[in-house]
Amino acid sequence: MRIRAQKGLTFDDVLLVPKRSPVASRRDVDTSTCLTGKVRLHIPILSANMDTVTEAAMAIAMAQAGGLGVIHRFMSVEQQVRQVRKVKRAQGFMVENPYTVVAEAPIDDARQIMEQHGVGGLIVIDGANRLVGMITRRDLLLAPPGVLTVREAMTPAERVVSVGPSVSSEQARALLYEHRVEKLPVVDKGGTVIGLITSRDVAKSDPHSHASVDDKGRLRVGAAIGVNHGELDRTEALLEAGVDVLVLDIAHGHADHCVAMVKSLRRHFPDAQIVAGNVATREGARELAEAGADAIKVGIGPGSICTTRIVTGFGVPQLTAIMDAAAGLAEAGLEVPIIADGGIKSSGDMVKALAAGADTVMIGSLFAGCEEAPGAPVIRDGRKVKVVRGMASLGAAMGRRATEKGMDESAEDQEDWDKVVPEGVEAVVPYRGHVAEILYQLVGGLRSGLSYGGACTIKDLQRNAEFIEITAAGVRESGSHDVRKL
Repeated sequence: MRIRAQKGLTFDDVLLVPKRSPVASRRDVDTSTCLTGKVRLHIPILSANMDTVTEAAMAIAMAQAGGLGVIHRFMSVEQQVRQVRKVKRAQGFMVENPYTVVAEAPIDDARQIMEQHGVGGLIVIDGANRLVGMITRRDLLLAPPGVLTVREAMTPAERVVSVGPSVSSEQARALLYEHRVEKLPVVDKGGTVIGLITSRDVAKSDPHSHASVDDKGRLRVGAAIGVNHGELDRTEALLEAGVDVLVLDIAHGHADHCVAMVKSLRRHFPDAQIVAGNVATREGARELAEAGADAIKVGIGPGSICTTRIVTGFGVPQLTAIMDAAAGLAEAGLEVPIIADGGIKSSGDMVKALAAGADTVMIGSLFAGCEEAPGAPVIRDGRKVKVVRGMASLGAAMGRRATEKGMDESAEDQEDWDKVVPEGVEAVVPYRGHVAEILYQLVGGLRSGLSYGGACTIKDLQRNAEFIEITAAGVRESGSHDVRKL
């Protein structure tokens, strides 16, 4: 047994000391950062891979704002793949592998496909994937009773405006306007369908946007995976769907099976961008990086709905954990980005996390109350709220078991519930509107923080950072005090 001489500190224990600043305006600072060596974000913020925080709607909003959403894994592989594809299809100059239907199919099949995927039209193909026509909701609505097949209702290929794969955004925009159409099938010289360009996607393709997009102009998205070897199939399906970042989801990342999983993923998928964690020590960060992780997630128990430290007695206060992880990587000569996961209550906490050595922060409960988070808001005591739960809470643990067994959560018996030792709670948070509004406040605070730190970039902030430990009186003085709030 030994006791470290080091004192563990978290965000409320310290303040950053202001520095002489060359920044004349908050607009002059750069908030961009590296999530991994190959993925750069305009803002250093990720939404957590929690089932009450991130599915497709949240991931789309995060990417459009310049951050990234990580879709949780507590669903089937097929469901998670669909979530990823929703994000990848939400924006981009050309939709690859567009939804199609064969000409001989009943028109009810076309209607069902459109409703299932929320699209307004389908490309009609033959058995060799060649273009034979287009069918839209309008065709289905106006088709007389005697029209039974897609071929009878569709617009035939000779009347469809199509383009080749080399078409530019400007050319596509001109064709869409000239012919007053909403969709342009993309075909090769042999007539094989390879994509679809829509008027909505062309309108969104702003070269000056700060959205997080891949090299094809599609929104970036992350997805969580587990540590079992069966997860290799999930990983392969997610990568095929276009996921940009894989997040290894385990509470204690400094474990043999987690290190082994990182090595296995790197061996089977050498080009994948892998985030591993969670850890809270120098050794944990270094070993995951040496195993092949492209970014390290730091945080054992700092989340507002996490009770790991109470249940197990283990953890490290988050500010110290970030500093230690950064020091461990630096000592080993490893330039691997750090994600500070948990404990962020305000923009000031985010600035402190970044100054301590994190490259990005992951936020859960603060986003759980947003419109884009899964679940509908409810009224409690006259206020609109949404539910948030830790992914080691009782309900989440039982949901995970039910997903793994392929059954409904309510079908679990009492014995199964009694066997779970939860390390998180379920709670409600205030409904907070759209996540873009929260992000605006967080990024605004970061911009101000950079100016106070004499920094034009996050890396400058880290080089200049000087923390001062404060007392309980200092914490009180930091907030509004001795006045009555309106």
